[in-house]
Amino acid sequence: MKTRHCLRCGRCCHVDMIAYVTEEDIRRWERENRTDILDRVRGNDIIWSGDRIMSSEGKFLKSCAYLGWDGNAFFCEIYETRPLVCRNYIPGSSELCPQHE
Repeated sequence: MKTRHCLRCGRCCHVDMIAYVTEEDIRRWERENRTDILDRVRGNDIIWSGDRIMSSEGKFLKSCAYLGWDGNAFFCEIYETRPLVCRNYIPGSSELCPQHE
């Protein structure tokens, strides 16, 4: 697969969410004292349910809670400490991505 740069379209962070957190992510956020993320993960705001993100009220979310918009492109509000699944995502590797071939 050819290496592609992210277009910042946000599609990988919308619709069929495939994001989830690992124990490694949790430990990293604990070390970083990221209570803002940990509170969401621990059920105070969002619930990571298998391959989907749900609100604590049981509604499937249409985008990641940390997906922001700067008026021109989408961005990750926690990019430096994003979950492993997001770190491993390769632009163009999913049918969700406009670069997919």
